[in-house]
Parts: sequence; structure tokens; C-alpha cells
Amino acid sequence: MSDAVDAAPDATTARRLAADAERVVVKAGTNSLTDDDSNLDDAKLDTLVDDIAALRERGTEVLLVSSGAVGAGIGMLDIDEDRETVEESQALSTVGQGRLMHRYTESFARYDTQVAQLLLTQHDLEDPERYTNLQNTIETLFEWGVVPIVNENDAVATEEIRIGDNDMLSSSLAVGIDVDLLVTLTDVGGVYTGNPKRDDDARRVAAVGENYDEIQDLVDETATGAFGGIQTKVQGARQVAEHGSPAIIAASDAPDVLERVARGEPVGTIFLPVDGDDDE
Repeated sequence: MSDAVDAAPDATTARRLAADAERVVVKAGTNSLTDDDSNLDDAKLDTLVDDIAALRERGTEVLLVSSGAVGAGIGMLDIDEDRETVEESQALSTVGQGRLMHRYTESFARYDTQVAQLLLTQHDLEDPERYTNLQNTIETLFEWGVVPIVNENDAVATEEIRIGDNDMLSSSLAVGIDVDLLVTLTDVGGVYTGNPKRDDDARRVAAVGENYDEIQDLVDETATGAFGGIQTKVQGARQVAEHGSPAIIAASDAPDVLERVARGEPVGTIFLPVDGDDDE
């Protein structure tokens, strides 16, 4: 951990809680699933599925929140992503979502595992009756051994289509279905003291607990451009931590990242549960 800012003393306990998690939400961002040309990257997707399958082999229930539909649509239609309007993004998502789910279905089939698609909007999370129905559906899918794959319903969304939508969606689901852990996979290794894409001296923060306000200020100062999405990832992780469960932000390309989390290794940045039972 020479590249990381020192962890809080109780970070080891939080990692043990993460390792023992029986129900996990995994969030995969667009860059974790697409190549430099915005095409859906089969190798990246298969690696993610391999990691989730290994976690399920341990008996862990996994709900996957997956971005990538817009990126997959861009790759399929060869549209210049720099000229996207909101309307174009919404249309692209409808093209790419089918391709995305097709690939997940193929990849999970290697493990004789079925998947289910859930497309949600903020209304589904705010309306009590709709949210109860959602919870019941997810619980049934878990009972059947099916992996729920959730995405923002970009086709009917407006502001939610912007960067960070699925970060808050994943944290809301993690709280709503009482998961033991949220893992947010991204193209950086966690939370850093600076923008690691621009600052060679930026160091990874190993754990966030009582230093949350300091970390939030740091992120607000450094989160610009392509690194701006880290703000919602931090907010989402904090929301889960305040609910009493650990949350981890880690690099999607780290080898066996979910397996290492399940072994309690210091992967990425862990957010210490605020109300969790730290006396185990």
C-alpha cells in the first residue's frame, strides 16, 4: 500500500465485513465495458462476468448495475460521440441496451446462469408502491438464482442520462435491498488526493471514514473533465456507508478485483460503515 494514503485503524474490520458480504451490488461504468472507440469490449465484459461468477460461487447474491448502453449504441452506429445531444443519447441507449443484454446473456451462459433486465427511473425509486414492487421482484430473482442487471431507463430520462446517474442508482438500490456491500468499478483505482490522470503525485486514499469531509473537499477540487464522475461515486459510497454497510471504489481492470475484495484485501478505496457493527 505504498501508493496509498494511510488507512483508518478500523479499515481492517470494514474489509472483513466486505469479505463476508452475502449480498452485493456491483456497479460497472461505461469505461469499464467499452474500448477507446466506445465499442462494447467483449473481453472487458467477459472479465466482469468471470469476477461476478466467482463471487456467486462463494454463495454471494449479486445485483449488477451496468452502464454501457449509450457507448454500445455509439459503437454499433458509428456516431461521433462528441456531437451527441440528449435526444441522441437517449436514442443510442435504446440501440445499445439490446446489444448489452445480449452479450451479458451469452457471457453468463458460460456459467449456466440466467440474467434479468431492469430499467429504472427516479420515479421508480421515489414512489413507495413501485419501489416495493421492485424490491419484491429482485428478491424473487435472487431466490431463482438469476442475476438482476439494472440500468437507468435512458430512453425516457432527461437529466438522469448525464454522468453519474448509475452511481446514485446503485447506492439507492444497495440501501433499498439491504445489501452488505457496494462495489463501484471504474477506470481509476479509487479515490485519490488529486486527479491521477493529470497529477503523477496523486496518491490513492485507502479508506474514508471520519475524514469524509476532507475527502469530499478534495474530490470537489480535483474532479474535472473525465475525472468528474468520481464525485457521484463518492456520494453514492457515502450513502451506503451511512446506512451501515461498507462501500468500495476500485479499478475495473484490476486482476480478480471482486475475488480480492472477497478475500479482504486492501483493494481501491473503502468507505467505512458509519452505523455498522465494528465490534466483530
